[in-house]
Amino acid sequence: EVQKLNQQLEEKNGEIEQMINQPPYEKEREILRLQKSLAEREKAQATSDILCRSLTDETHQLQRKLASTAEMCQHLAKCLEEKQRKEKGNSDDQILTERSNQLLDNETSLQALICNLQDENRMLKQKVAHV
Repeated sequence: EVQKLNQQLEEKNGEIEQMINQPPYEKEREILRLQKSLAEREKAQATSDILCRSLTDETHQLQRKLASTAEMCQHLAKCLEEKQRKEKGNSDDQILTERSNQLLDNETSLQALICNLQDENRMLKQKVAHV
Protein backbone atom coordinates (compact mmCIF):
# COMPACT_ATOMS: atom_id res chain seq x y z
CA GLU A 1 0.00 0.00 0.00
CA VAL A 2 2.91 2.33 0.81
CA GLN A 3 4.45 1.55 -2.59
CA LYS A 4 1.10 2.26 -4.23
CA LEU A 5 0.86 5.62 -2.45
CA ASN A 6 4.46 6.44 -3.37
CA GLN A 7 3.66 5.64 -6.99
CA GLN A 8 0.59 7.92 -6.91
CA LEU A 9 2.72 10.65 -5.34
CA GLU A 10 5.32 10.28 -8.10
CA GLU A 11 2.56 10.49 -10.72
CA LYS A 12 1.23 13.70 -9.17
CA ASN A 13 4.75 15.13 -8.98
CA GLY A 14 5.19 14.21 -12.63
CA GLU A 15 1.95 16.04 -13.51
CA ILE A 16 3.11 19.10 -11.56
CA GLU A 17 6.50 19.11 -13.31
CA GLN A 18 4.76 18.67 -16.63
CA MET A 19 2.60 21.70 -15.89
CA ILE A 20 5.59 23.73 -14.81
CA ASN A 21 7.41 22.82 -17.99
CA GLN A 22 4.43 23.69 -20.19
CA PRO A 23 4.50 26.83 -22.20
CA PRO A 24 2.77 29.80 -20.52
CA TYR A 25 -0.30 29.66 -22.78
CA GLU A 26 -0.81 25.97 -21.88
CA LYS A 27 -0.61 26.87 -18.19
CA GLU A 28 -3.15 29.61 -18.62
CA ARG A 29 -5.44 27.31 -20.56
CA GLU A 30 -5.17 24.69 -17.78
CA ILE A 31 -5.84 27.35 -15.13
CA LEU A 32 -8.93 28.52 -17.03
CA ARG A 33 -10.13 24.94 -17.40
CA LEU A 34 -9.66 24.34 -13.67
CA GLN A 35 -11.39 27.63 -12.80
CA LYS A 36 -14.30 26.72 -15.04
CA SER A 37 -14.51 23.27 -13.44
CA LEU A 38 -14.40 24.88 -9.98
CA ALA A 39 -17.16 27.34 -10.94
CA GLU A 40 -19.34 24.47 -12.20
CA ARG A 41 -18.79 22.52 -8.98
CA GLU A 42 -19.62 25.59 -6.87
CA LYS A 43 -22.77 26.15 -8.90
CA ALA A 44 -23.76 22.48 -8.48
CA GLN A 45 -23.07 22.71 -4.75
CA ALA A 46 -25.19 25.89 -4.45
CA THR A 47 -28.02 24.19 -6.32
CA SER A 48 -27.69 21.15 -4.10
CA ASP A 49 -27.79 23.35 -0.98
CA ILE A 50 -30.93 25.11 -2.20
CA LEU A 51 -32.62 21.81 -2.98
CA CYS A 52 -31.66 20.43 0.44
CA ARG A 53 -33.10 23.49 2.20
CA SER A 54 -36.25 23.24 0.10
CA LEU A 55 -36.64 19.54 0.92
CA THR A 56 -35.99 20.24 4.60
CA ASP A 57 -38.70 22.92 4.62
CA GLU A 58 -41.11 20.64 2.80
CA THR A 59 -40.32 17.82 5.24
CA HIS A 60 -41.10 20.10 8.20
CA GLN A 61 -44.35 21.20 6.57
CA LEU A 62 -45.37 17.60 5.92
CA GLN A 63 -44.50 16.62 9.50
CA ARG A 64 -46.67 19.45 10.85
CA LYS A 65 -49.48 18.46 8.48
CA LEU A 66 -49.18 14.82 9.54
CA ALA A 67 -49.27 15.80 13.21
CA SER A 68 -52.39 17.93 12.71
CA THR A 69 -54.03 15.16 10.66
CA ALA A 70 -53.24 12.61 13.37
CA GLU A 71 -54.68 14.97 15.99
CA MET A 72 -57.82 15.44 13.90
CA CYS A 73 -58.17 11.66 13.48
CA GLN A 74 -57.89 11.15 17.23
CA HIS A 75 -60.50 13.84 17.83
CA LEU A 76 -62.86 12.28 15.27
CA ALA A 77 -62.31 8.84 16.77
CA LYS A 78 -63.23 10.19 20.22
CA CYS A 79 -66.31 11.89 18.81
CA LEU A 80 -67.36 8.69 17.04
CA GLU A 81 -66.81 6.68 20.20
CA GLU A 82 -68.88 9.13 22.25
CA LYS A 83 -71.62 9.11 19.62
CA GLN A 84 -71.69 5.30 19.58
CA ARG A 85 -71.72 5.26 23.39
CA LYS A 86 -74.62 7.75 23.41
CA GLU A 87 -76.51 5.77 20.77
CA LYS A 88 -75.96 2.61 22.76
CA GLY A 89 -77.04 4.44 25.90
CA ASN A 90 -80.08 5.78 24.07
CA SER A 91 -80.93 2.35 22.76
CA ASP A 92 -80.42 0.92 26.25
CA ASP A 93 -82.63 3.69 27.63
CA GLN A 94 -85.17 3.02 24.90
CA ILE A 95 -85.15 -0.70 25.69
CA LEU A 96 -85.56 0.06 29.40
CA THR A 97 -88.40 2.47 28.62
CA GLU A 98 -90.12 -0.11 26.42
CA ARG A 99 -89.73 -2.77 29.10
CA SER A 100 -91.06 -0.39 31.72
CA ASN A 101 -94.03 0.40 29.50
CA GLN A 102 -94.61 -3.31 28.95
CA LEU A 103 -94.46 -3.93 32.69
CA LEU A 104 -96.87 -1.07 33.31
CA ASP A 105 -99.21 -2.43 30.65
CA ASN A 106 -98.93 -5.90 32.16
CA GLU A 107 -99.57 -4.47 35.64
CA THR A 108 -102.57 -2.53 34.38
CA SER A 109 -103.89 -5.65 32.67
CA LEU A 110 -103.32 -7.67 35.83
CA GLN A 111 -105.09 -5.07 37.94
CA ALA A 112 -108.03 -5.03 35.53
CA LEU A 113 -108.11 -8.85 35.62
CA ILE A 114 -107.98 -8.80 39.44
CA CYS A 115 -110.84 -6.31 39.53
CA ASN A 116 -112.87 -8.51 37.16
CA LEU A 117 -112.16 -11.60 39.26
CA GLN A 118 -113.06 -9.77 42.47
CA ASP A 119 -116.34 -8.63 40.91
CA GLU A 120 -117.07 -12.13 39.70
CA ASN A 121 -116.15 -13.53 43.12
CA ARG A 122 -118.50 -11.05 44.84
CA MET A 123 -121.32 -11.96 42.48
CA LEU A 124 -120.73 -15.66 43.09
CA LYS A 125 -120.78 -15.07 46.87
CA GLN A 126 -124.06 -13.18 46.51
CA LYS A 127 -125.52 -16.05 44.51
CA VAL A 128 -124.30 -18.56 47.12
CA ALA A 129 -125.83 -16.44 49.85
CA HIS A 130 -129.06 -16.17 47.93
CA VAL A 131 -129.19 -19.91 47.38
